[in-house]
This record gives sequence, structure tokens and C-alpha cells, in this order.
Amino acid sequence: MSFHRSPDPAAPPAISVEDYAKATRNIPEDFAGEKAELEATQRAVVNILEDFTAEKAHLEEAQRAALNILEDFTADRAWFEDAQRAMLNILDDFGQERVRVEAANRDLSEAFESLRQAKEAVEAANRELDAFAYSVAHDLRAPLRAMDGFSMALLEDCREKLDGDASEYLMRIRAASQRMAQLIDDLLQLSRVTRGEMRRSTVDLSGAARAIAQELRESQPTRRAEFIIEDDLVAEGDVSLLQQVLRNLLENAWKFTAKHPAARIEFGATERDGVRAFFVRDDGAGFDMAYADKLFGVFQRLHSAGDFQGTGIGLATVQRIVHRHGGRVWAEGAPERGATFYFALAQAPRARVVQQGREDRC
Repeated sequence: MSFHRSPDPAAPPAISVEDYAKATRNIPEDFAGEKAELEATQRAVVNILEDFTAEKAHLEEAQRAALNILEDFTADRAWFEDAQRAMLNILDDFGQERVRVEAANRDLSEAFESLRQAKEAVEAANRELDAFAYSVAHDLRAPLRAMDGFSMALLEDCREKLDGDASEYLMRIRAASQRMAQLIDDLLQLSRVTRGEMRRSTVDLSGAARAIAQELRESQPTRRAEFIIEDDLVAEGDVSLLQQVLRNLLENAWKFTAKHPAARIEFGATERDGVRAFFVRDDGAGFDMAYADKLFGVFQRLHSAGDFQGTGIGLATVQRIVHRHGGRVWAEGAPERGATFYFALAQAPRARVVQQGREDRC
């Protein structure tokens, strides 16, 4: 008796041997596919790791750069802090220096004020001295004229009653009184130079020099003297004062060339230290430059009265006139080799020359 077993509906379907063999053959193929996917995944992971390594190196480099920047910033910060401290020190020094400068300015202002007051006092004293000199000189002229006049009257009216010594004494009195009168006249002239009002205009210096030269030639017609006067020299200033400058300088040259058999006196203009300067040059007695600073002082003489007459006021007058014109005067010379006196005036116009090289010889 056989029993037939009915199939179980829940049991999996039966697999045939052929299906099993086919499935078994498909397993290596599926495995190969999975292997390929795994290898691809592995390569992707390796690439990711390589990219991560590169990024890590880049980040490390960035970190090192950041550290370098921080180090540089720290150094710069230290430098800026040092600079700030130095600036503060400078400001502190500047503050101290400012205090010193302000104190120096106050001292300087006080010194200027003292100098101004001293200048005003000196100017007032000079005015008083000039007024006194003018008054005294003016008052002395009358008794001197009386001395000279009475001495001359005695010589003329009583010559036969006077012995030789008395006549000589009277002649000495006359000579001394005349010299004193000349000295007074020079003092009065010096006083007028500083007291008078200046009237500026264009002055023909060449024309004035020619006129003075002609007067000197006529005063001693027997002298052999050559005057060389440059043409067309003009200056801006007071006519009478500048004419007095030329007269004093030309008369000075005339006097100190008197002992030479022939004299050469020149008036011209030149450039000295970028300034237009006029000059009077002679080939006379000259002077020692060691005493040049005494030339322009009142009553200062480098030669004895026995050698050359004079009162020692003429050059002092020249200096005062030139100073009133805002200029300066100086001299150069050597013993027995002549002298040159220069004077430059403030804002003096350049000498105009109509014909180059032309000279006036008289």
C-alpha cells in the first residue's frame, strides 16, 4: 500500500539539478562583478586618501605660512612698539626743546628790546653830541677870526716895531687859528652830514668828478697830474652829499700824490662781491693795511701833519655819508704804491656806459 504525500504549500519549490548547476555557474560571475565594484570602491577610497593627504599637506603649508605671518606680525609689532617709544621720546625731547626755544626766544626778545633801547639812547646821544659840536664849533669861529684878524693887523701895522721873534710868533698864531678854523669847518660839515635831510635823485658822478678835477688842476696849475674819469657813472642819492664824497676822496688823492713828480688819479666803477662799487685810485703815498681800520675815524691820521696837511675828518665824513645811503666804504693800499678807496651804495644802479672803453683824460 502506498501512501502519496501531498505537497506542502509553505515549502520552497524544489530546485532541479539543472537550475542548481546554472546558479552555481552564475556565482563566479556575480562574484567577479562584486569584486570589480569593491576594487573600484577601493580605488576611490585610495584617491580620497591621496586627496586628503594633499589637502593635509596644503593645510600644513597654510599653517606654517600663518605661523610665519604671526611671527612677522609679532616682529613688526615689536618694531612698531619700539618706533612708538622712540616717537614718544622724540615728542618728549621736542617738548623740552620747545620749552628751551621759548625761553631762548624770550631772552632774545628781551635782548632785542634792550638793544633797541640802547640804540635809541645812542642815537639820542649822537644827536645831542652833534648839536653840541655844531654849537661849540659855531661859537668858536668868532674868537678865532678875531685872533687871526688882530694878528694880521699887528703884522701889517706894527711890522717895523716887532722883532723877528715877535713876527714869527704872530705868524704861528695866525697859522694855528687858521688850522683851528679849518678844523671847525670840517666838524660843522661832519655835523651837517648827520643832521640834514636827504633828498634822493639821480646823481651824475662822472660830471661831478670832472668838475672837482678841474678845480684841483686850477688850484695848482704847475702840477703834473693825470685824471682818468670813467664816463656815464650815475648813482641814486643826495646830490650834495655824494658830491662831498667825491670831493673828499679826490682831494685826498690830490694831496697824497703831491710829492710825486707826476700823479695819476682815477675814478671808476667795478664789481666787488657781486655789488657795484665806485672807486678813487691814486699812485701816491699809500698806507699800511695794518692800520686800515683807523682810516675812517674822526681825527685819525696815518701820516704826520708835517708831511701832509689835514684835520683827519674828511674820510670820517665820507663814511658817514655812505652809511646814510645804506652802503659801505673801504680802502686798499700799500706804502708808496698808492691807495684805492671804494664805496658802494644800497640799491645803486649799475653804471651806464654809452661807449665801451671810453675814458676822460684831463
